[in-house]
Amino acid sequence: MLLDLLHWLLLPASLPARRLGYAGDSVRLAARSRRCRAAWAPHLAAAKEVVRAAMRDLPRRDTVVVLGSGLLDDVPIDDLAACFRRVVLVDAVHPWRGRWRARRHSTVSRLIHDLSGTQDLLLGRGQAFGAMLPPVCREADLVVSANLLSQLPILPVARLEAAGRLGPWTDPEAFGRRIVAAHLDALADLPARICLVTDRNETEEDRDGRVLDRFDLLYGVDPGPAARAWDWVLAPFGEEARDRRVVHRVAAWPDWWPVA
Repeated sequence: MLLDLLHWLLLPASLPARRLGYAGDSVRLAARSRRCRAAWAPHLAAAKEVVRAAMRDLPRRDTVVVLGSGLLDDVPIDDLAACFRRVVLVDAVHPWRGRWRARRHSTVSRLIHDLSGTQDLLLGRGQAFGAMLPPVCREADLVVSANLLSQLPILPVARLEAAGRLGPWTDPEAFGRRIVAAHLDALADLPARICLVTDRNETEEDRDGRVLDRFDLLYGVDPGPAARAWDWVLAPFGEEARDRRVVHRVAAWPDWWPVA
């Protein structure tokens, strides 16, 4: 607990990121990734391989943008830096671990951006969604949405549920669905190749394999049939409860395009 508090205090994060909970989420994610290193390893390796597949036959490798770069656990940063002239990491918070992993590459830059488009709504500064993606995405040859899509609605929906209203929004389900769909629409509008990796649903299981609960993490939005899919043991037995584990079903597309 004290280590996490120190991490939060030293984390390079803007005041809005701290107020809205993104800094705290970053600290908790880093702590869980350390505790669950073995359980997460297959998922992280699979996610990195999808990114590598996305870059293999690109006709042009000038700029790659990674959305939701975070800790860089699931991003092959060394491979990207070796193949692209410019690598742009985009997130609400850039934690020290991600900065450390990218430190040796002078071509890597960081950009702080609210990828949910909800910051002004959440802070009471406006009534509408902001830009989902930064302008640099339109210059990219490859844009990677790295285990981000299901994460975008979490804090905004929780804030709406607590407040009862955010601008014109009162329905948490509709709000979450709007955030997920808007991210996919923004990606589909780009001229770049899109590499999409996202968890789609969450299952709680007991030690006998019985399903205790299941949640759709994308609020009913369907990105289409996945090119690749696997299970991610997000919380192994003992992480959240002694006799319960949490498993996410992950879908991935090295070259995603919306289904007509």
